[in-house]
Amino acid sequence: MKTFLLFFGFLVAPLAGNEIQHFTKAEILGDINPAHLKSFDKLKTKHCTKANAYLRDEVYSAFKKMAKEAEKDGVHFVIISATRNREYQAGIWNRKWNTFGGELLERAQKILQYSSMPGTSRHHWGTDFDLNSLNNSYFESGKGQKEYEWLRDHAHLFGFFQPYTAFNDSRDAGYREEKWHWSYYPTASKLQRAYNHLVSYQDLKGFNGSELAKELNVISNYVNGVEVPERVK
Repeated sequence: MKTFLLFFGFLVAPLAGNEIQHFTKAEILGDINPAHLKSFDKLKTKHCTKANAYLRDEVYSAFKKMAKEAEKDGVHFVIISATRNREYQAGIWNRKWNTFGGELLERAQKILQYSSMPGTSRHHWGTDFDLNSLNNSYFESGKGQKEYEWLRDHAHLFGFFQPYTAFNDSRDAGYREEKWHWSYYPTASKLQRAYNHLVSYQDLKGFNGSELAKELNVISNYVNGVEVPERVK
């Protein structure tokens, strides 16, 4: 009999042994340099605002198809953040840790509204990217609203979904809503399941406040705290 894992209301079959072996622990935790991996592509400048940005081959291919189709409707997408390894994420986390005040637990919770602990970010996987703006308000009027509505209507046709939606009955923990963050479900769903098989709290270390990861239950609440995609290709 198969055992199923429940991720915020979404039943998924566990990875078979050979599927787990397809991903290394280093890939899952972000201990990689995507420039050195054949499974990653460097993004062209017309698709990304940053130099030396990378996504997995299949993710970049799907994004290019989606972006080309969106252009037909007068919608332009540009990636502003793609793959981030654990070292890069630690830089983001530690800068915020040193900026925010308050008790240690409250400080970590504040950062976790929008930023991941190193070793827990979907950006480590090469399956996720941020589009056009890092402000929800941008997507609520004018050009940004048109872009977001296009994504809601069409992104699933290319395999993409928004993992961090507003809290609801099926997603009541994790990061706040991020209308800019989109994920390639066919690959990300496998990496998420592999994460739960291979990673423990002992692997989350080397950054300020790492000792709080288990107390905050970050694997359950943040790694697995994603919206259930209603429609994906």
